[in-house]
Amino acid sequence: MILYFLRHASAGEHMMSPKKDEKRALDKEGIEQCGYVGRALAALQVTVDTIISSPLKRSTQTASLVGNELGYEGKLQIDNALRPEASLADFRKLLAKNSRHEAIMVVGHNPNLSQFLGAVICDSGCEASTELKKGAVAKVEMRRSSGTLQWCVTPKIVRALYDVAVESSRPKTSRK
Repeated sequence: MILYFLRHASAGEHMMSPKKDEKRALDKEGIEQCGYVGRALAALQVTVDTIISSPLKRSTQTASLVGNELGYEGKLQIDNALRPEASLADFRKLLAKNSRHEAIMVVGHNPNLSQFLGAVICDSGCEASTELKKGAVAKVEMRRSSGTLQWCVTPKIVRALYDVAVESSRPKTSRK
């Protein structure tokens, strides 16, 4: 199974009220990040069988926007195993429930999403230290209960590559 870990994009400042924070939407930068990351994934010909998101608004928005860029036509799945307070055991149950799929994308929050990524790319008994930046996506090739990190990109890297590509496609002007 191929597993894509996608951290929700930028959503402004944390709100003190947990109820209000759950409804915190992506900000302008976050919406832009989703576009860059989604188009980069599409250019890499990433396809997924299902997208599973935390129920929090910033995650469902990220999942929807990136899914649209990928041409994903399935229904967005919501799972509490991707909530900020979810445990590794919850996440492993989510993976077991979805083991029939060849490729899935999970969209959630730090610190647990980075912890889940670290746990699956390490042999049993250890945990790799990883940190997914907002809007970052990592590709992991899973074999049974552990996996191999194939790549990880951030919106900043994708934006820089996009800017270089745009600049190199412009006609060169001669200097005299």
